[in-house]
Amino acid sequence: MEGIESLMRHVYIFPLIGASLGILFAAAALVLGYLLPASMTAIGLLLVIYRICGINHLDGLGDFGDGVTAHGDPEKKIRALKDVYLGSGAALFIIMVILTEFSTLSSIAPSALPWVLVAAEVGAKQAMLTFAAFSAPFHRGFGSIMIEKTNAKHFIAGLAMSAVLCSAALGWQGLVVLMVAAASALYLARVSARNFGGGSGDGIGASNEIARTLALLTALALQSGVTSWMPW
Repeated sequence: MEGIESLMRHVYIFPLIGASLGILFAAAALVLGYLLPASMTAIGLLLVIYRICGINHLDGLGDFGDGVTAHGDPEKKIRALKDVYLGSGAALFIIMVILTEFSTLSSIAPSALPWVLVAAEVGAKQAMLTFAAFSAPFHRGFGSIMIEKTNAKHFIAGLAMSAVLCSAALGWQGLVVLMVAAASALYLARVSARNFGGGSGDGIGASNEIARTLALLTALALQSGVTSWMPW
């Protein structure tokens, strides 16, 4: 209630927000899975995810894709990132993320899917924290506030919270999911620094979308372990 800057002083609670969102998605998965086949459930879950979360992060992913695929020096790449028009890089990044999410959501065992959604969303929010903690802003904006306010203590507190939440959802497999999500954000921070000279809100949004996608892929790869871990 005190404003964006006050909120950003408490960014370590992002994993809790991810867990809350994940629980909503898990409830949707249970209902949709009972009523619809796997492919239709996956479509329904994508609609639920982007209806609740909005498309700001997806828009950031598109801008990030346009920027990193543009040819030229950092100034030209930044102009492409800030351009309001949809470029081929944006289209490719968004299509790949949506297709991969659809494929994984329709392939993960129904009994494991609700727990996977919780861990994946926690991992996505920790990825945002990770990107912000290991970046320096290259221009002023909403994203620069988060990057400037996120420090090592926030990162560690968020990571500890995320580890507890992900392990509660999926056991040791949840920790693997979390590590993949955080590692993807570290890589994106490096890519952003190389292409733009630092990080931005678009990079934070991209880290959320890519981390969720990779978290779902990781959970699918570990599916046999995921389904056998849960005692109930």
